[in-house]
Amino acid sequence: MQTSYLDSIKKQIAYYKSLGDKTFDQLTQEELFFQYNQKSNSIAVIAKHIAGNMLSRWTKFFTEDGEKLWRNRDDEFVNTFKTKEEMIAYWEKGWNCFLNTINSLKEADLEKIIYIRNQGHTVTEAINRQICHYPYHIGQIVFLGKMLQNENWKSLSIPKNASKNYNKEKFSEEKSRKHFTEDL
Repeated sequence: MQTSYLDSIKKQIAYYKSLGDKTFDQLTQEELFFQYNQKSNSIAVIAKHIAGNMLSRWTKFFTEDGEKLWRNRDDEFVNTFKTKEEMIAYWEKGWNCFLNTINSLKEADLEKIIYIRNQGHTVTEAINRQICHYPYHIGQIVFLGKMLQNENWKSLSIPKNASKNYNKEKFSEEKSRKHFTEDL
């Protein structure tokens, strides 16, 4: 059961990362840095926050609190990137930290206790906490990207008015046990 959980989580994580990556691919540097108003965040800022959170949570995961003393969360909401490439490099740094930790986990690790702001979590609970947090923000990235691209947006899922054909194709296949991301 637990191996199935870890395998599923790894696929789920890769899927959400790909949604961010595919959104970035569709946008210009100007669009990534676009901020609707003073209170809103640009895509670049959201990506910076996700990566900053990942670096804090997943660095020295078993031996240090997930809220590192060196983390400046408030600064994550200020765009300091000069280029799209710089933003993507930081995004990748955060994901690499997260993925390296997740890929190193064994079934026996899942019930170990780690801390985030002095609150104890099993490793499973910590993963679940973050697998809810990151997709929340990735949804914001995708939504903003879709708005910015408008008619030029390339759908990352089943496009509008294509559900009937998609379902017809799916139901024409034999029933099988697989993760939904395997078809993407």
